[in-house]
Amino acid sequence: MKWLSYMLLLVGGVCIMVFGYQYVSHEQAQKDSLEQAEKAIAKQSVGNSGGANPESSADFEAPDGDAFATLEIPKLDKVLPVVEGADPDALAKGVGHLTNSVYPGQNDQIVLSGHRDTVFRQFDKIEIGDHYQITTPYGTYTYEIKETEIVSADDTSVIGETGEEVLVVTTCYPFEYVGNAPERFVTYAYPVDSDDDQGQYARQ
Repeated sequence: MKWLSYMLLLVGGVCIMVFGYQYVSHEQAQKDSLEQAEKAIAKQSVGNSGGANPESSADFEAPDGDAFATLEIPKLDKVLPVVEGADPDALAKGVGHLTNSVYPGQNDQIVLSGHRDTVFRQFDKIEIGDHYQITTPYGTYTYEIKETEIVSADDTSVIGETGEEVLVVTTCYPFEYVGNAPERFVTYAYPVDSDDDQGQYARQ
């Protein structure tokens, strides 16, 4: 039976190595994406200080796979890169922006998604009343969570035109589930009006 013990130890060691490699790869990809997003934001800020007109929210589009904004979650003390697209490659680099949804300031539904075991670790701490802040090349936008719900993984009813600005952030659920989770945890956040947000070119 010794060979079985050795085999189990070997399999366990390989699994740990694979997990470690994936963890390090994801962390590096997110770090690179955050740097890319911050450079895009800073570049626009420099242009504004030189007298150039800031890019309008109505005209903004991000190339697929590019990190174009940051998502700050004060409750979790996180600043995360927002990457265009919600495919596996985009989600490996940060928080994915669903291409069919709009961008902050465009007065409709903005959809962001991320993995519960990478960018959205500790998401079980999120509550109604918590804030998100998205900084883009054209301005900073703050949203307050007004509603949360749990839906089936194949439920697409949460996505669609709303006629008002709402930030929808989703991740897999249950949070501690091993494997492909059967449900999604969804938060709905609405704009917080202030002199420095919602159409003002704050922090630029």
